[in-house]
Amino acid sequence: MKQRDIQVLQEMGITYWQVRKPELFPNQVLPVINLPAECKLLFIAAEELDEHDAWLFGRILSSMKLTPQQALSLPLSALDQIAEHHLTWCWFAGCQGAHPTGCQVLNSASLKLMHNDPSSKKALWQQICSYDA
Repeated sequence: MKQRDIQVLQEMGITYWQVRKPELFPNQVLPVINLPAECKLLFIAAEELDEHDAWLFGRILSSMKLTPQQALSLPLSALDQIAEHHLTWCWFAGCQGAHPTGCQVLNSASLKLMHNDPSSKKALWQQICSYDA
């Protein structure tokens, strides 16, 4: 299933199921997520974004000179399904995981916590700036 299809299902409130133990189904082929070529930032979060979080996410993207069309959000469990990519950034918000090869990694608190914590925003900004140096 393509990533766009997964996002459409999520927007409609339909759950996309994944097999947790694929070794129990040897003939089952794991779906591969093909990221669009324009995707430069992959946002990995443990929780879904609400409207307030999406606003903050948009502000952070614009400070990085990225548009919302250049960013994609995935759950942590989908990371091992990513095929070839053209990512520049992989941002883990409130979770940790193995990142796709060849991208700059950011780690931060969840966006919900960042709203009222200027120090976590500052720490994220310092990570972003460290890659520009």
